Formats: sequence, C-alpha cells, structure tokens
Amino acid sequence: MNEAAPPSKNVPNNVQKTQVAIIGAGFGGLAMAIRLLQANIQDFIILEKADDVGGTWRENQYPGAACDVQSHMYSLSFAPKKDWSKRYAEAAEIFDYIQDIIKEFELKEFIQFQHEVISVKFDETALNWQLIMQNGQHIEAQFIVFASGPLHVPQIPKIKGIEKFKGEVFHSSQWNHNYNLNNKCVASIGTGGSAIQYIPEIAPKVEQLYVFQRTAAWVIPRDERAYHTLDKTLFSHFEWFRKLHRARLYWSNESRVVPIVKPQIMKYGQKLAEALIKFKIKDPKIAQKLTPNFVMGCKRILISNKYFPTFNRDNVELITEAIQEVTADSIITKDGKQHKIDCLIYGTGFITDPRIYLKSFACYGQNNLELKEAWKDGAESFYGITTKDFPNLFQLLGPNTVLGHNSVIFMIESQTNYIIQMIQLVHKTQTQAISVKAEAQDQFNQNVQKQLKGTVWQSGCVSWYQQDGGKNFSLWPTYTWKYWLETRKVNPADYQFFGSVKSNNKTSRVA
Repeated sequence: MNEAAPPSKNVPNNVQKTQVAIIGAGFGGLAMAIRLLQANIQDFIILEKADDVGGTWRENQYPGAACDVQSHMYSLSFAPKKDWSKRYAEAAEIFDYIQDIIKEFELKEFIQFQHEVISVKFDETALNWQLIMQNGQHIEAQFIVFASGPLHVPQIPKIKGIEKFKGEVFHSSQWNHNYNLNNKCVASIGTGGSAIQYIPEIAPKVEQLYVFQRTAAWVIPRDERAYHTLDKTLFSHFEWFRKLHRARLYWSNESRVVPIVKPQIMKYGQKLAEALIKFKIKDPKIAQKLTPNFVMGCKRILISNKYFPTFNRDNVELITEAIQEVTADSIITKDGKQHKIDCLIYGTGFITDPRIYLKSFACYGQNNLELKEAWKDGAESFYGITTKDFPNLFQLLGPNTVLGHNSVIFMIESQTNYIIQMIQLVHKTQTQAISVKAEAQDQFNQNVQKQLKGTVWQSGCVSWYQQDGGKNFSLWPTYTWKYWLETRKVNPADYQFFGSVKSNNKTSRVA
C-alpha cells in the first residue's frame, strides 16, 4: 500500500516522492493525517505555507476571536479535549488544542513548513500528481488532499483613495498587535462574524469607533457559561459522560435545520431576534439600522452577547451611508460627511468562491483541464470530496459541505473516513487511480440544488454562500447525519479506476 508511484517524465531527479500529499495543516489536514496513521498509512506529508500549524486559528488572533460552535463539538471525536474552559472556546484555547494534537500524534515529523503549493498537475502516464512549491521544490504524490479550507484568503474591498491614507490599515485576520489602539479614532468596515467579536473588545480602548455597516446581521445570544470544575472532572474521568454531552450538543444543533428548510417556522425565531435588538439598543433609530431586512438565516446567523450593547456607548457611531472615498486622514461618505481616523480595520471576511481564491493556484487534471475552468459555472464535486476528471484528488470541506447549523468538524471526520476508504479501494483493486464518474457527480449536484430550493438560504438575499447568479455552492442543504449516512461507505459503482494491475505492466482502465 505504501509503494511509491512510478516516476514521471520531465521531472527533476531530486523530486520528493510520497503516497499522500496533504495541503494545509489546519484542522482538516491534521485530522486527515491522524486518520492515515490510524489506517497504518505512514507514507504521507503535510505541506504548510506558514511556519506553524493551525490554519484559521493561527491567523485569526484578533481581540475577542472565538468559535461560534460549542467547544465539545468543535474538537475531533478521535482526539477529544476533555478540559475545555467554557462552552464556546476562544481562539487561544483552540490553538493550544491543535498544538496538543500535534504532540499527541507526533505529527511534526510529517509537516513541511513554508511549503506553499503553487501548482499541481496530474500525470496521465504515471498516474500521479506533480506538485511545485513556491520555493521551486518538486513533489510527486499518488494522492492529494486539499485541506486548505474555504476561509483563508482575506476579502479586501476596493475603496477609492485608499492608497492615499496615511494611517494604519489591516484585515482582522492579519491583526497588527503592535499597533496601540488606545485613544485612536478607528474605522471598522464590515459587520460579519469577525467584526462583531472584535468591535466590543476595542470600543472601550479607542477615542472614537466608526462602524461602517453595509448590511445588518441577525445576531442571537451566546451561552458564555464556563464549565464548572465538576463538569471538567466528569469529562476527564468518564468518557460516557463527555460523549453524552457531545451528543446532546450535536442533536440540539441538528434541530436548527427545521427552520432552515421551512422558512415559515424561522419567522418565529426572527420575532425574538427583533425583540432582542429593541431590548439591547437604547436609541430606536440605531435599533432600526441594526435590524436586517431579510429573512433570518438567509445570511449567516451570528452569535454575541456584547455586540448590540456596544452601540450604546457615546464613542461608537454606526454609519450606514456608503463610503465615497478615503483621504490621507479621513473616510468621506456619500452624504458628504468627513470622518477623521487614525486606523482602518477590515472586518470584511474572506473570499469564498474557489474560482477566485484559487486564482494563484494552478490545478490541472485529465486532458489538461484546469480546476478553475471546470468550475467556471460554479464549483461542483461529489460530496465535496472528489471531482470528475481529477483522479486521486480529494478535498475537505469542498463545494456544498460547509454548514450553517452545526460543526464542520463533523463533516471533516466523515470526509477523512471516506478518503481513507478510497485509498484502500485503489489498493484493493490493485490499480493506481480512482475518479468519480461524471453521471454520479452530476446526479449528486442536481439533488443538492433541488434540496436547497425553498430554504431560507434561497429566500432572496445575497450572501457569501452564493456565486454570481444566486447558485449556492457552499452549504450542505440538510441534516449532517444524512451526510454521514451517505458517505460512511464508498460505493465502487460511483467510480472508475485506472492503472496497472500487478500482474500486468500495461496501463489500463479497470471497471
């Protein structure tokens, strides 16, 4: 099973060879590595563009950064953390957990840091992948796993005159901790998941905070309770107790699917959310500005206890006028008002359309087909894991497998188990490559889009879940237990196999 793939033509002699190349050392990449080890597959490497592991939780270290999924659900079931401090962990604690995983499973030896992949190409003769790093190094792998995640390329808006600004500018995922915000006039652009976390944290420090809002967000309360010492003791000593707690969290999250697929039910939750805004905000005019004009759930629902009260502060101003331009020391809005600032923070999230965030990454499959070209009309795959015409290429959290109601860690675990089965299936059939059949992928995507119809996500708003034209390429449309059920065992009939059978040196397709 760990036999090296045959060498490819026109590749340097010093090429590094491996059976599995994992791109990214975040949660997904590390989960994949652990599952490979547990399947007794040790011929793999993890390629990480940065100098440390952690992905999202390495980069997002802004004030107040925390997860909006419960701690015990945002951890690997096969590598649990038993002593979470609170129900919703902050970034630092999650990052420490990731570091603990590295040590527990001795993964450091498999990771190659500062190895940014810029090009991958499927060799149709050797039936393997050729990877080229930013540093010029070449790697040859039989299988590739994309584990770079869908939220890692910052979304930077184009603002007229921004190049003239003399103050400090940074994105929330690239927070400048060396810049002292105390007594500064600060502008925050965006009111998404990151912004609602750092805005309440910086508001008491700054002299003036201008919050530029294009679209209001639905925000619901957060259960901020810390776990008692007794809870942590029970979690540590009684596995059944921890699993029972995790199961309760899982099924309570799953219940959120009901109002998603039946928007008429969501309106009752929306009434409560509207009442919360009116209760938390003293000024009715500000409350009105903070009340969204779309169905709750159409865009991502945010969780915070601190966000709304921040707008009761005298030094915080909510601005809904569009930005006209930026000058050397100010932001001018279209109503002509000038807002003097020392610092501008982008809380504008990330580019989610893979056709855009993969622009600096070339991926060529069969017949020299480029992945961005294959996805020109929208990203599609088979269960977000494998894509037709790209043999032995697997993805974690690929198209239509991100969630709006539960933990993506659950999806990652389902996907890693599925990928292990595909690798084992190639070995079992004594072939070299596996590729999903076009008809299987097409049927899957037709079913996904059919299930998305009538959900709150398709109720009329524009969100990062969608590409231009309104097609939802991001979200899984129903319960996660259904995804687990459909991916827990690979159906060989959905795939075609390529390569040399051991008793035969010829390259052939195996049905």
